[in-house]
Amino acid sequence: MTTADFLDRAEQVYPLRSGVVDEPGHFQDGGLDTVTYGGLAERARAIAAGLDELGVGRGERVAVVSHNSARLLELFFGVTAWGRVLVPVNFRLSRDEVAYIVEHSGASVLLVDPEVDAALADVTAGHRFVLGAESDGALLRPDAEPVPWEQPDEDATATINYTSGTTARPKGVQITHRNIWVNGVTFALHAGVTDRDVYLHTLPMFHANGWGMPFALTGLGVPQVVIRKIDGADILRRVERYGVTLMCAAPAVVSSVLEAAASWDGPVPGRDRTRIVVAGAPPPSRTIQRVEEELGWEFVQIYGLTETSPLLTVNRRRAEEDALPPEERAKRLGRAGMPGIGTRIRISDTGEVLARGNTVLEGYWEQPDATADALEGGWFHTGDGGVLDDEGYLSISDRRKDVIITGGENVSSIEVEDCLFSHPAVAEVAVIGVPSEKWGETIKALVVLAPAQQADEAELIAHCKKRLAGYKAPTSVELREAIPRTATGKVQKFKLREQYWAGQERQVN
Repeated sequence: MTTADFLDRAEQVYPLRSGVVDEPGHFQDGGLDTVTYGGLAERARAIAAGLDELGVGRGERVAVVSHNSARLLELFFGVTAWGRVLVPVNFRLSRDEVAYIVEHSGASVLLVDPEVDAALADVTAGHRFVLGAESDGALLRPDAEPVPWEQPDEDATATINYTSGTTARPKGVQITHRNIWVNGVTFALHAGVTDRDVYLHTLPMFHANGWGMPFALTGLGVPQVVIRKIDGADILRRVERYGVTLMCAAPAVVSSVLEAAASWDGPVPGRDRTRIVVAGAPPPSRTIQRVEEELGWEFVQIYGLTETSPLLTVNRRRAEEDALPPEERAKRLGRAGMPGIGTRIRISDTGEVLARGNTVLEGYWEQPDATADALEGGWFHTGDGGVLDDEGYLSISDRRKDVIITGGENVSSIEVEDCLFSHPAVAEVAVIGVPSEKWGETIKALVVLAPAQQADEAELIAHCKKRLAGYKAPTSVELREAIPRTATGKVQKFKLREQYWAGQERQVN
């Protein structure tokens, strides 16, 4: 069970079918750029042969920092299917954050999107190329056959995906070929994917490997339409133009589509045909209801983490629920869902969601202590608080680890606190997530200034934006005389959050 299986089948069954439709000018000269599945397989082999020529051996890491693109998608196969390890990096990260990931992963090759090349000019590896003509010239060897992976190993690491967690530095999640294989097939099964679908990459491909969709869709011959920058109206235009039937998204993307649909001229495209799979945090039930009523799209809720490849639970409307009132259907879809096939979920004595299954990570790259903590007792500890109702559905009630999910992206509150502490005027700080209608949660910093020091909200936010990815910066700063602590000096963030989450069913959004 390796990633090669998905592309091998696409080449065998759908060689002439459009595999990837990229943005204009990003893949070939002129027009909307399309590559067939046969062409995708040829390019993947050529990349593998090029890595052979560079001397990049099995198990070595290839890092890529890119917006969604056909070239990023082909690397999922050209790197991993011949036994190397892909490190997809969030293009929104700051220069220092990317540099840390490239160094920590020990990447032999670094590939960067043209849009981030200047910002990352001094971030390098043994080999560094800009995606496009430069990377094609350096990597593509269509005249050579790549050296076979003589002993394919489904337990070998296929990708390392860095995720913000309970530490200031991101951890590298080792996802194996078996993890990817089981996640991709299970996800496709629960989402009802067939070769009659058309997929729109509204989800960043780097984010938990695009939730495994690039693999599952390829194996089923599904045309994949690339969108680099999210805009609600642009999403609707692509749904109309290409007949999109499936997409995955964070709640903020759902909101942008609903906003665009309100001023759309004519019938909303995709009605009674398109389904949207949402994760990050469940949006309000009213938003779910609007998706089904105003867009006419099917809403599917899932829950998972980078560490679980990511699928853990699925909540898709059952046939028995079709006759329920819209409000009731939406409320039921607000739950995280039932475990996917092959996944086991239980709640610990302390209320933490624990998971076990074939999609759980191999470990954290070069962090054995963090791995042991996460997999203690043979279960993956999610760090999320949850409950199982009488039907066996999971609902996430709070976030037990110091992570804020804003617009579908994980942000370590400790990392933001460290950044604020580097400002000379800051004496104490606590960073929490507060409700946001647009982003689900947004970042709020509670700050105590040092004696005789001055700083205002705008200055502290700007300080963070200079040092962190923009989405990690606080959107609000509240100056306080003191931050309450326990007798042992600990900050109880759940108490700090209480006033902002009053009236909410959950302490996450």
